[in-house]
Amino acid sequence: MSKVIAINAGSSSLKWKLFEMPSEAVIAEGMVDRVGLKDSVFTAKYGPDEKERFKATLDINDQTAAVNMLLKKLIDLKIVAEITEITGIGHRVVAGGEIFKESTVITAEVMQQIDDLAEYAPLHNPAELQGIKAFSKLLPDALSVAVFDTSFHQTMPAVNYLYSIPYEYYEKYGARKYGAHGTSHRYVANRAAEILGKPLSDLKLITLHLGAGASITAIDGGRSVDTSMGFTPLAGVTMSTRSGDIDASLVAYLMQKLHLSDPEDMIDILNNKSGILGISGVSPDMRDLEKSRDTNPRSQLGIDIFVNRIQKYIGSYIAEMGGIDALIFTAGIGENDVLMRKRIIDGLSYFGAEIDDQRNDVHGVEKIISTDDAKLKVLLVPTDEELMIVRDVERLRS
Repeated sequence: MSKVIAINAGSSSLKWKLFEMPSEAVIAEGMVDRVGLKDSVFTAKYGPDEKERFKATLDINDQTAAVNMLLKKLIDLKIVAEITEITGIGHRVVAGGEIFKESTVITAEVMQQIDDLAEYAPLHNPAELQGIKAFSKLLPDALSVAVFDTSFHQTMPAVNYLYSIPYEYYEKYGARKYGAHGTSHRYVANRAAEILGKPLSDLKLITLHLGAGASITAIDGGRSVDTSMGFTPLAGVTMSTRSGDIDASLVAYLMQKLHLSDPEDMIDILNNKSGILGISGVSPDMRDLEKSRDTNPRSQLGIDIFVNRIQKYIGSYIAEMGGIDALIFTAGIGENDVLMRKRIIDGLSYFGAEIDDQRNDVHGVEKIISTDDAKLKVLLVPTDEELMIVRDVERLRS
C-alpha cells in the first residue's frame, strides 16, 4: 500500500486529495483558499467517511507556504504519521502545449518546460510550478508526475486544431487550439465505456463538462478528435463569465468604443464579465438565473443561449464523427442541474436522444438517464480528475 496525493494549484488556491493506492480509497481531501490574500482558509475532511472536519484562517503568502502548511497539517491531524508515507504526487498542470502528449514524470527539464509554457496559461502554470518545486524540496524521494489538461487533446487532427491564419504563426508561436479539461473528459469517457459494457475503442462519444467553465469534446475510439475550448479556455460555448466564441473583429470594434488601449482589459471583459453574467445582468450562477427567469427576461435569455451553444456543438460533432453512441454530462452544472440536462436533450430528439425524467431527477449520481428505447444513450458521470491523476502516478511508477 502507498499514499499518493493529487494536487491542483491555482493562482489563489491549492486543492488536494490523498489516496491510498492501489485500493484508490480516499484518505483525506481539502483545499487552501485565498492563497496570497489576507485571511487565507485551510480546510480538510478526513477520517472514516471523511466525517472529521478541520478549518483554519490565517495568512498564507504563496504556494510554497500552502504546501508547507498542508504537509504539516497532515501530520498534526494524524492523517499520516510521517510525510514520507506519501510516495507519489500528481500535479495538475493546465498548459502542456505540444510538448506533453501524456502525463510525465517531473524532472528539472520538465519544470523548465512548464515554465516556458507559462505564456499559454499565465494564471496557472507559474502557480503550479511553484507547488511542484515546494513538494520536490520537501518530498524529494516521492515520484512527482505532471498531468496536463491539454494532453488528452493532442490526438486532434490538424484540420481541427489549426486556425485559418498564416501557417507561420503556428510554426513560430504555437498559435493553435489546445483545449482544456482533458483529464475530466478522459475520465468520464473511460467510465462511460465501462457503464455501457463496451470497449472505448468501439465508441463515438461526446462529453459535456459543464461548470463555471464549460467544454464539449468529441471522442472517437477513445481519442479526442475535437474540443470546444481553443488556444485558451475562453473559446467555445457560453460559460458563467466567459463569452465563448466571438468574432475577432468585434473585439477590435469594442476596444475602440470602450476606449481601451490594453488588450488585456478586453480579455478581462471577455473572461470575467461576459457569459451568462453579461447576458443576464444578474449572476454568473445558473441557479440564480433559474430563480429570476420569470421576472427578468434576460435571465431566460442567458439560459437559452447557454443551451443553444451547447446543442450547436453537439450537432457539429455528431456530423464530424459520422454518428454518436452516447452523450455524457459531467461537472457542476452537468452533474447537478436536472432541468438543464433535460433542456439540452429535448433539443436533440432528431438524433434519437430522449430523457427519462425519473432517472434524470438525480444529483451527482452515476447512471444512464435516457429512456430504454432511446437510440442515443445519455449518461450522467460525476468527474474525478484527482483519481485519474493518481492513476497516472501509479502507471508511471511501474
